[in-house]
Amino acid sequence: MIPITRPWVGEEEAAAAAEVVRSGWLSQGPRVQAFEVELARYVGARCAVATSNCTTALHLALLAAGVRPGDEVICPSFSFIATANAIVHAGATPVFVDIDPATYTVDPGQLEAAITARTAALMPVDQIGLAADMAAIREIAERHGLPIVEDAAPALGATVGEARVGSLASFTCFSFHPRKSITTGEGGVITTDNTEAADRLRRLRSHAASTSDLARHRSGSIELETYEELGFNCRMTDMQAAVGLVQLQKLEQILGERRRLAERYRAAFAGEARLETPAEPADRRHTYQSYCVRLRGGRPRARIMTELAGKGIATRRGVMAIHLEPYYRQQTPDLCLPETERAAAETLLLPLYVGMTGDEQDAVVAALRTALR
Repeated sequence: MIPITRPWVGEEEAAAAAEVVRSGWLSQGPRVQAFEVELARYVGARCAVATSNCTTALHLALLAAGVRPGDEVICPSFSFIATANAIVHAGATPVFVDIDPATYTVDPGQLEAAITARTAALMPVDQIGLAADMAAIREIAERHGLPIVEDAAPALGATVGEARVGSLASFTCFSFHPRKSITTGEGGVITTDNTEAADRLRRLRSHAASTSDLARHRSGSIELETYEELGFNCRMTDMQAAVGLVQLQKLEQILGERRRLAERYRAAFAGEARLETPAEPADRRHTYQSYCVRLRGGRPRARIMTELAGKGIATRRGVMAIHLEPYYRQQTPDLCLPETERAAAETLLLPLYVGMTGDEQDAVVAALRTALR
């Protein structure tokens, strides 16, 4: 079977995790702190706060942005369901808007049109590794005095102009799930330039304790923590962070190989009228978490996926339309987002990962061309 993805991990990651196990400090500690420093340096942000996953990162970032029960947060429906779930976890209501059909990221014009007196934050999504139109979104946010909580789950290493994603929003949240650019197994991080908010985020992720286990350990004196607000358990372990530190050193190599494979797909499908390959605006660098194609030939996607599976090739639907999922459909039964709904029905993710061979990629291309016919 040619998988949809495969994390690029090896003996270096295993050795890093084993070193932590031998150290006796397994939970959030010095490795997490080091990982945060290196991650913030890479994206160009003042602070990074590691969490248990990207969903908890989004939830905590919304709280730090001032989102409260009864508020509204505007986001695209074309995303993984965690985007909306994090808003609900924060006690707010997701307001779904449509996407730009070329990039699959939120349409800034529709985002602005949805702003009301109840809007507390904007949540653009960097879809499949391509940054949203952050220049337009930042201008809208500044004009309306709203924070941006950027769902950049698959976009570590993506750029807008000369700036890296992670340095462009009030808060940016990344994922380290095995399908992302780099992995810690599970894990997430929030980047921000707001040092006061970062301090609060570090408390919130650890039950809102006034001081961390590591700080108490290093103090050399008795220090009793206090709990001034309701917190959560969203900590990353030092084992995960140790793996992340190794992975971060490989990130540019990973992104380069993903780009090479994406360009190879693009060349192979050139002139194929029944298929549309991913767009990449001139001012943005795609991370190609997956290779998302759009089916234009009229054959049902399910049949194409079944035929490829029969040849040992894994695929996935592109991205869901959250507002059509049963939980959210009950709340917005009449909402229609045409571009989102068309993209959700017509997009397909193809295998792409470091270590994918030319023969494997050629097999995917040949099988898809046959299925399209």
